[in-house]
Amino acid sequence: MAIWLTKDSKVIVQGITGGEGSKHTKRMLAAGTQVVGGVNPRKAGTKVDFDGTELPVFATVAEAIKETGADVSVIFVPPAFTKAAVLEAIDAEIPLAIVITEGVPVQDSAAFWSYNVSKGEKTRIIGPNCPGIASPGASNAGIIPADITPQGRIGLVSKSGTLTYQLMYELREFGFSTAVGIGGDPIIGTTHIDALRAFQEDPDTDAIVMIGEIGGDAEERAAEFIKEHVTKPVVGYIAGFTAPPGKTMGHAGAIISGSAGTADAKKSALEAAGVKVGKTPSETAQLMREVMSS
Repeated sequence: MAIWLTKDSKVIVQGITGGEGSKHTKRMLAAGTQVVGGVNPRKAGTKVDFDGTELPVFATVAEAIKETGADVSVIFVPPAFTKAAVLEAIDAEIPLAIVITEGVPVQDSAAFWSYNVSKGEKTRIIGPNCPGIASPGASNAGIIPADITPQGRIGLVSKSGTLTYQLMYELREFGFSTAVGIGGDPIIGTTHIDALRAFQEDPDTDAIVMIGEIGGDAEERAAEFIKEHVTKPVVGYIAGFTAPPGKTMGHAGAIISGSAGTADAKKSALEAAGVKVGKTPSETAQLMREVMSS
């Protein structure tokens, strides 16, 4: 069992012939992901060889879905073309679109987010500026390394790609049901709350790691959701305890103003909801280790 991405998921890659798209398609195939094709209008009708596995290239997402039964798209296209790629995925009503691209203009993210809402949210958007989703032992869609951890019963949702990898590695003796990197931009599709809800409902997830960071109020809102709706143990970490106010730190959404959006404020909100919060990633892993051991 996993959330959103399973061994039966059929994946297409928008931008499969580009440098990043082809590199990570090869990695996803090696991880056992059912990659069934790609999309590039200029190279439609051709095939791309990945160490003996030939994948067809289609002109549109709709055509790829019709021919392959794909239900997941991983989007590796330059920032200037990301909006058009996501809109195409939404119009094709693919259930899951994972937007890896970094540097997408905020107004473009706002545009495809609102367009998806107007279309009834038939497509779950993850990202942009995210590492994707990994369900160890089942499927891997994005850029998360597939060999960090085995399958297990911890669910992870994170704004940070590298911290996702670190927590997966530090808790590898327990393994993960699914790890979801939601991205750190100011406007993203899937939120902490969406993942928390899915993990709460997943019978094969016993505990949840939530990684946040400074900026915005997503973690405070997640804390309220946890308090009201999550019965499984949650362990958290907030990146940015030493960040100076008013300065963007790494992610475009990681900026604090005054006392709003600080790591301490988020930590307090989560602890008030019963979440154990570590001051470092390793301390956070140890807190989860204690939860799982008990």
